[in-house]
Amino acid sequence: MNKWIIPQDWNAYGPAEHTMWDTLFARQVALLSNRAAPAFLEGLDVLRMSKPGIPDFTELSQRLQKATGWSVVAVPGLIPDEDFFENLANRRFVAGRFIRKPEQIDYLQEPDIFHDVFGHVPLLANPVFADYMQAYGQGGLRSMRYGSIHRLARLYWYTVEFGLIRDGAGLKLYGAGIASSAGESRFAIDSDSPNRLRFDLRRIMRTKYRIDDFQQNYFVIDSFDQLLRETQDTDFGPLYADLETQPEIEISAILPTDQVLTRGTQSHVARGSVDWNSRN
Repeated sequence: MNKWIIPQDWNAYGPAEHTMWDTLFARQVALLSNRAAPAFLEGLDVLRMSKPGIPDFTELSQRLQKATGWSVVAVPGLIPDEDFFENLANRRFVAGRFIRKPEQIDYLQEPDIFHDVFGHVPLLANPVFADYMQAYGQGGLRSMRYGSIHRLARLYWYTVEFGLIRDGAGLKLYGAGIASSAGESRFAIDSDSPNRLRFDLRRIMRTKYRIDDFQQNYFVIDSFDQLLRETQDTDFGPLYADLETQPEIEISAILPTDQVLTRGTQSHVARGSVDWNSRN
């Protein structure tokens, strides 16, 4: 099911587009040096290409293939769920090929190549996280039989996109939505506003999320092995059925059963406005 895959056409990028990539790359590397998980920082080496600017997917895929058997393929934009899951299940990460304009440097709604490649690809060089992503794709295909894609989407959101991980006594970010965002990379780690809760698979799959502002709850894993183990060891069929009997959980809620690592002030939301200039 590769009908959505298109050529990246690396030679079509102009100097301004390569400059945008280099500007974003330098900014985020500086911001993440003391905020990102070590595995993410180590994975950045796969993005340092032999040619300057935007990574060429051919060379990038060759590097990933050697590391974990993954490749990166271009798609025209968001693709249907089944095709997205099928690609992940076969160790193909789908990425948009356009890059934001200068006036969008701090925020755009649709994921661009910087979010998709800088945010996601470094951890695909990590063997355990690479296995988790494949297992997620396989689970996504199964979830379609149960009408539970929205449940699995929440797991993706709160791990792959906006996940935090323990690092000794502290916390580090690993989610692509945080890693590719100047504002959220600061907010998720430094701010006293959000709640930071211990990872709980069932709880996450009941929890709503927001796409228009910083997260009010972040979920913290102990390790990538934990993510992979819970994905592989859980029988999702009965879990989906049980979750249908449970109420939804609001995005900022703290439950009596939650293991709270940081109880936030929610001051960001209380201000009543979205800081659009620092969202991505």
